[in-house]
Amino acid sequence: MNYLTNAGALLLQFAFGAIVTLFVLRLLAEAHRADFHNPICQFLYRFTNPVVRPLRKALPNVRRVNTAALLIILALECLKTLLIVALAGIAPAPLGILVAGIAETLDFFLLTWIVLVFVWSLMSMLSTDRYHPVARLVSSLAEPLVRPFRGRLTIGGLDFSPTAVLLGLFLARMLIVQPLADWGMRLLLGA
Repeated sequence: MNYLTNAGALLLQFAFGAIVTLFVLRLLAEAHRADFHNPICQFLYRFTNPVVRPLRKALPNVRRVNTAALLIILALECLKTLLIVALAGIAPAPLGILVAGIAETLDFFLLTWIVLVFVWSLMSMLSTDRYHPVARLVSSLAEPLVRPFRGRLTIGGLDFSPTAVLLGLFLARMLIVQPLADWGMRLLLGA
């Protein structure tokens, strides 16, 4: 790719990343039953509701997972992949777009959890206001991941449960997402 194509791909990734972040946070907030009165949650619902609400009528929730939001995230990731490949001048295969979109979606969720657990562990080390809207949202989204390990990985008064969760998330990116993304790229290029 040339310099202009790289710049265009960066702008596309940034724009789609910002939009996908809102839908991912909404999906996670619903799944973990974050406080709806939190101003950040209200913003997420207000911004994403015009798109999610019509699809929710056709796609009911599965347990606490908003399948409409998940479908929107997958569609956005597939569209981003399609636009980036088209920008590079490659005629993509539809199956390659789908597999690459699934890999991007899974990677986005894992990266979101990595950031949330990291920020949560920083906030627990520093004296932050636990009632701040950001702190409440991060805590409600990161706590369920860390809770199964809490108290089991304590050495010398230090809790290493966030480290174990982060290690697991990084391994999932390396062992699940990367092979899936490589397979999607091979399908995209017709190799």
